[in-house]
Amino acid sequence: MPNLLSVRNLKVYFYTTRGTVKAVDGVNFDVPEQATLGLVGESGCGKTTVGLSIMRLVESPGSIVDGQIFFDEKDLVTLADEEMRNIRGSSISMIFQDPMSCLNPVLTVGEQLIEVLTIVRRMQKEQARTRAVDLLKLVGIPSPAICITEYPHQLSGGMRQRVVIAIALAGDPRLIIADEPTTMLDVTVQRQIIELLKNLMEQYMISTILVTHDLGLVAEFCDQVAVMYAGKIVEYGDALSFFDSPQHAYTQGLLNCLPKVTTAENRLNIIQGTVPSMIDVPKGCRFYPRCPRSMELCRENEPEMVQTGPRHHVSCFLYEKE
Repeated sequence: MPNLLSVRNLKVYFYTTRGTVKAVDGVNFDVPEQATLGLVGESGCGKTTVGLSIMRLVESPGSIVDGQIFFDEKDLVTLADEEMRNIRGSSISMIFQDPMSCLNPVLTVGEQLIEVLTIVRRMQKEQARTRAVDLLKLVGIPSPAICITEYPHQLSGGMRQRVVIAIALAGDPRLIIADEPTTMLDVTVQRQIIELLKNLMEQYMISTILVTHDLGLVAEFCDQVAVMYAGKIVEYGDALSFFDSPQHAYTQGLLNCLPKVTTAENRLNIIQGTVPSMIDVPKGCRFYPRCPRSMELCRENEPEMVQTGPRHHVSCFLYEKE
């Protein structure tokens, strides 16, 4: 299956008074047509920055300092601002984790949807209004004709997230980046939103990047998984091989942290240590200080990404041939 998106050696740095934050430092991955990639890792590892980079929404003091982002064979990094605006919101959309932060509190739901449809789809206002009602119905909002007259604060968290999904779908995108789309919701609503997203992606054959720390969600929703640690991808492969045979010590640690209903353990497992400062990244393997299998080689040298299976790659010296 051909790739819709290919990211190559992406580097995104933030220049602060304390030093240079290397938030994303040489990331590579692909998203095939009609596939879902789970981008996984602890908070602060660079997942959201990758999503914002694809959308070309990284703001000062940050910037893309190197790399290529090929979407439909165009390098988004080199596109002029106007060309990128034509892609953003139409061919590529993003769902943010906090719907209240991306919905305008002084505009009704209908006004915000109509604005997107008139700008991105170039619809007439009445046509856009009809389409807005259809989109709200599509994402499972009851009484959509009433909902378009309401303001975001009048809706529950789950309804607001459905509105954000409707806005993301308004441009008929080929790729949606969903950044922790259920973090702000309670457990029962999370399940509803994920089922909604899954059905919509399948129905409209949309490729997806799911940015999350929830491995259970990844197991259910994703075809491929990329694990990020300290600005780099340390393991990358199809979901089946990833969960069947995790190889990087960090990945194994994340999976071991999940609660298990089959054991009587009173305490959850943890990964010892903390994520390193992205201003003062350790030399060699970035996971070395926390790795239970570390070697002296890891202290001074950074491992390359090596292929360990037909669709499985890992960045670790234990899997290198020599």
